[in-house]
Amino acid sequence: MTQQDSRESDSSGSFVTTVDGTRIFYKDWGTGQPLFFHHGWPLSADDWDTQMMFFLSQGYRVIAHDRRGHGRSTQTDKGHDMDTYASDVAAVVDKLDLKNAIHIGHSTGGGEVTRYVAKFSKGRVAKAVLISAIPPLFMKSENNPDGVPMDVIDGIRNGTANHRSQFYLDITMPFYGFNRPGATISEGIRWNWWRQGMMGSVKAQYECVRVLSETEFFDDLAAIDIPVLVMHGEDDQICPFPATGAKSVKLLKHGTLKSYPGLPHGMPTTHAEMINADLLAFIKA
Repeated sequence: MTQQDSRESDSSGSFVTTVDGTRIFYKDWGTGQPLFFHHGWPLSADDWDTQMMFFLSQGYRVIAHDRRGHGRSTQTDKGHDMDTYASDVAAVVDKLDLKNAIHIGHSTGGGEVTRYVAKFSKGRVAKAVLISAIPPLFMKSENNPDGVPMDVIDGIRNGTANHRSQFYLDITMPFYGFNRPGATISEGIRWNWWRQGMMGSVKAQYECVRVLSETEFFDDLAAIDIPVLVMHGEDDQICPFPATGAKSVKLLKHGTLKSYPGLPHGMPTTHAEMINADLLAFIKA
């Protein structure tokens, strides 16, 4: 049995060990058509709790993993690039022998879904969903003038490396739109984001900022030949809609866009009932 094929379980959950020795934590609940959830930076599989509980109750098999260096996975300083992230997903998928799966990614997880489906899925995927996602390119460049400026990205890097705890608490305000006039602020949501972020490796999360901001997905999006739903809040203060979701859907062969006026980056949490209903409709279509 190769390292990539090995599956381990212990009192803290289930793991797959990849070819470089990194242990990837995952949850796997229920039966039926598999839905695989991919979390954003710098969070963990726990960010999908509301969706996993909902779709479990609807008769689906729900799977979510902690990206390498995040959550309960190995706090490795190796392999922080999108191809390795996607190959880690493939290791989980192959071990669980998932077929006819639907891959759903939020933010950085949307980039991971895009790369996995384009290069690693080998016919195992039926549909995909990109929610508030980073493709086709997060940072501002000549071919992406609406992207996030480098000084903002450098601020994320600096905050992560040098005062992570306070920075992670502060970033929840724009992440969930809690800084908007009249917003109802949930301290539970803020502290749950902080908890997940602080579980992971600061080194891995620092490196992930480079991956999420600099990775290009133009070719990946164009190569995908399955139905893809692009869901994006029009008031996304993290992944600006004009630079990301609005462009991604135009590059997909079979893309459908559903944008949400006034909704924030973290809309799967703040507007879970709406997002879950729209996801269910796409999955059943």
